[in-house]
Amino acid sequence: MKPPVGTHVVDTRTGRVGIVMGHEGPYVQLRPYGGGREWDAEPGALRAATRAERLGAATAQADARSGGEVP
Repeated sequence: MKPPVGTHVVDTRTGRVGIVMGHEGPYVQLRPYGGGREWDAEPGALRAATRAERLGAATAQADARSGGEVP
């Protein structure tokens, strides 16, 4: 079953957290949290992202935007 658009998922093949943007053929189109280039993933390789994974992705995005690193 393909996850609904807007769902936060983990692509288990890459370990990346993405937001479901759509479905194209047999694939699910994902976009990184905070934006960026979409990628295609197989529905069988996806699982729901945990709260901690969503928070980690949001924190990484905020850090990247600020250009700062945490010592």
